[in-house]
Amino acid sequence: MSVEAEVTAVFRAERGRIVATLIRMTGDWDLAEECVQDAFATALQRWPREGVPRRPGAWLTTAARNRALDRLRRTATETSVLREVAERVEGDEPADDSGIQDDRLRLIFTCCHPALPPEARVALTLRVVTGLTTAEIASAFLVSEATMTKRLVRAKQKIRNAGIPYRVPPAHLLPERTNAVLAVLYLLFSEGYAASAGAALIRRRLCAEAIDLATTLTRLMPDEPEALGLLALMLLHDARRGARMDGSGELVPLEEQDRSRWDTDKITRGADLLDTALSNGRPGPYQVQAAIAACHSTARRAADTDWAQIAQLYGRLAVMNGSAMVELNRAVAVAMSDGPAEGLALVDALAPELGGHHLLSATRADLLRRLGRRHEAAAAYREALALAPTDTERRYLVRRLGEVAAPTCGSDARH
Repeated sequence: MSVEAEVTAVFRAERGRIVATLIRMTGDWDLAEECVQDAFATALQRWPREGVPRRPGAWLTTAARNRALDRLRRTATETSVLREVAERVEGDEPADDSGIQDDRLRLIFTCCHPALPPEARVALTLRVVTGLTTAEIASAFLVSEATMTKRLVRAKQKIRNAGIPYRVPPAHLLPERTNAVLAVLYLLFSEGYAASAGAALIRRRLCAEAIDLATTLTRLMPDEPEALGLLALMLLHDARRGARMDGSGELVPLEEQDRSRWDTDKITRGADLLDTALSNGRPGPYQVQAAIAACHSTARRAADTDWAQIAQLYGRLAVMNGSAMVELNRAVAVAMSDGPAEGLALVDALAPELGGHHLLSATRADLLRRLGRRHEAAAAYREALALAPTDTERRYLVRRLGEVAAPTCGSDARH
C-alpha cells in the first residue's frame, strides 16, 4: 500500500473519532473539522519522507490538537478562553457522568439535542461524525446539496448560540433523544451497506463504525428494545456482506448468493439480540426490520425463504412509518409469494411517490422480466441505469439489460 493510500485509509478510519475529540476540547465545530483536515494534509506531506507513524491515529490527533491550539492562541481575546481549552486538552476524565468514554457517541447525542429540528440532527451527525459529504447526505434525504448546506449551517449556529452541552445526557433525558440517535446510526449503517453514490457499493468502515456505536448504545440503554433491534438488524445484514459481491466485484442478488459465505456467528448474535428485544413486548420499526432480515438470514436456501411472512412484516412496518420505500419492499415480497403480476400492480401504484428513484425502475424491470415482457423490461432497465448512483449497480443493470435485450431463439433478426 502506498503512503498516500495509507493516509487515506487512516483518514476514513479515524476522522470521526478525531473530530469528536477536538469538538470536546475546543467547543468549536468548524475549527475541529478544519484542523483535522489540516492534520491529514500535513500527513500527506510528511509521511512519505518520515515514514508512517507506529500509531497513526494518535499522531493525527496530536497534530490536529496542536493546530487548534495555535489557531486559538492567535484569535483568543481573553486568556481564560485558551486556559479553559488547555485544561480540556490535558484532562483525561470523561466530559459527563454517563461513564461513556466514546467521544463519537457524546457527539451524536449533542447533535440529537431536541432543540434541533429532527432532519438537522441526523444530517449534522452524518456530516461531522462520519465525514460523509454534503452531497451524499443530501442524496440520502432526497434534497438538493444547497438545501442541505443551509440546514447544516443553521444546526451548528443553533448549537453554538443555544450553548447546547457536549455530553451524553443523564438517564432521565435519554428517551427524548433515543429516536434521533437510532435514526443516525441506521442511516450511517445504510450508507455503508448500500452507498448512495460512488464507485463502491459497500463502505465497510461505515458499517463497522455503525455497529460499534450501536453496541455502545445498547450498553448505555440495555432495556431499550429498539436499540437492541437496530443492532440485531445491522448484524443480520452485515453477516451477508461477504456474499453480496463476487470475485470480480460484481453485485450478486440475494437469491443467488453463496450462503456458505454468510457469517453464522453474526447471524446467531443478531437473532439472539432480536429475541431479547421482542421479549420486552414493545415492538418498533427496527425490531420489525430485524425480523425481516432474520427471515432471510435463517433460510438455508433461497427457496426456503418465507416470503409470505416477510410481506406481512413489511405491511406492519408500513403502518409504523408510512414509507414509500417500505411499500416497494413489500411489493417485492408479495411478488415472491403471490406472483410477479401481483407485485407489479403494487409497484406501479408507487410511481407518484418514487418516480425518478432507480430502485423503483429496477424493481419494475425485474418483475417485467419475470413476466416475460422483455421489451418493457428493457425500457425499465434503461431508466434505472440512467438513475443508478453507484458503478456497481450500473454494471449489474447493464447485465440484466443485456439479458432481456438480446434476441430470443427463433426471433427475426430484422426486428
